[in-house]
Amino acid sequence: MSAVTSLGLGKTMEKKLHSVGVHSAEELTTLGSKRAVLRLKELYPNTCVVILYHLEAVIRGVEMKQLDDRCKAELKAFFQQL
Repeated sequence: MSAVTSLGLGKTMEKKLHSVGVHSAEELTTLGSKRAVLRLKELYPNTCVVILYHLEAVIRGVEMKQLDDRCKAELKAFFQQL
């Protein structure tokens, strides 16, 4: 299993992911960005939509700016319903 840090996330995000039960890149990929953000939001209410974008980009193996507008709109709509 690859460590969460192998995804290029910062130490703070790595610690937050560990605190919600995500300890590897595979676990994050299996869980998905939306469910990961749900967990983060429970423990860290100030979690913002940018975290969702970032996690989705990491899972897809792209830069956040490479997420297309449709994807960002879908993620934003999901986040606003939380």
